[in-house]
Amino acid sequence: MPFGQIIVGPPGSGKTTYCWGAYQYLCAMGRKVAIVNLDPANDHTPYPCAVTIADLITLQDTMKSLSLGPNGGIMFCLEYLLKNLDWLTEQLEPIKDHYILFDFPGQVELFTHHSAVKDILGKLEKIDYRLVAVHMVDAHYCTDPAKYISVLLLSLKTMIQLELPHVNVLSKIDLIESYGKLRFNLDYYTNVMDLSYLLDSLNEDAFGSKFKALNRALCELIQDFSLVGFYTLCVEDKTSMTKLQQVIDKANGYVFGGLTEGNESIFLTAMQSGYHEDVRDVQERWMEISNTPLANSLLM
Repeated sequence: MPFGQIIVGPPGSGKTTYCWGAYQYLCAMGRKVAIVNLDPANDHTPYPCAVTIADLITLQDTMKSLSLGPNGGIMFCLEYLLKNLDWLTEQLEPIKDHYILFDFPGQVELFTHHSAVKDILGKLEKIDYRLVAVHMVDAHYCTDPAKYISVLLLSLKTMIQLELPHVNVLSKIDLIESYGKLRFNLDYYTNVMDLSYLLDSLNEDAFGSKFKALNRALCELIQDFSLVGFYTLCVEDKTSMTKLQQVIDKANGYVFGGLTEGNESIFLTAMQSGYHEDVRDVQERWMEISNTPLANSLLM
């Protein structure tokens, strides 16, 4: 019963950095870990690859032979992988006793409406892989209301499309205020609280003011589903990585059915910690505390 993480997210969200960091962390905890690179555009990986899609098909050859651009080439590569899934299962056979990190491309259309990735994951589940989707988004999007709403929509559509246990992650949390200050406390964004508070900011924008009804409808859509929430990550911080891995291990059931030597302490800690993190210590460490009346009222 192999366990694994499906690491997805838009370009620049820190997927490859997370793969390398999680690999080092989990190895240090005593797990046998392998990384599978399924991103045909990722030619130079910082981590050791047990399996790489480049051994099956390369992006450069695809673009040259079919006269495709980068996005079209990556989509073709994933479709080609789906057609040749026997190759992948054969490559995975020697590492079935490992905890596997699958590094996927950053083209969001692969996870929002294109069916290739969903079909690949569905076939892996049929051969008893226990998978969890780890969706990375850059934390600095929280500083812009329009970008935050777009990230919520992207996360929601990815959750619905992949149909896997799902963990949304605000990556690079230590850099969250490098592009501006947050309007509210951090837990407003991680818990996705009342989005009507963002409508005024959206409607004040010169462009957004033309679409007030659309802005309201999008906020209501997200809240009607009430599925999206975020955990935080600073990949270089051991405490941050530990808390995230506890959440992921519960999501894919590893703590209940994947106990191995060196994992008992993770099991006990995860069972005691619960699913919800307290982001106040994250805010105190990485951000300046907001003292606005509205921000404080949202903490109550």
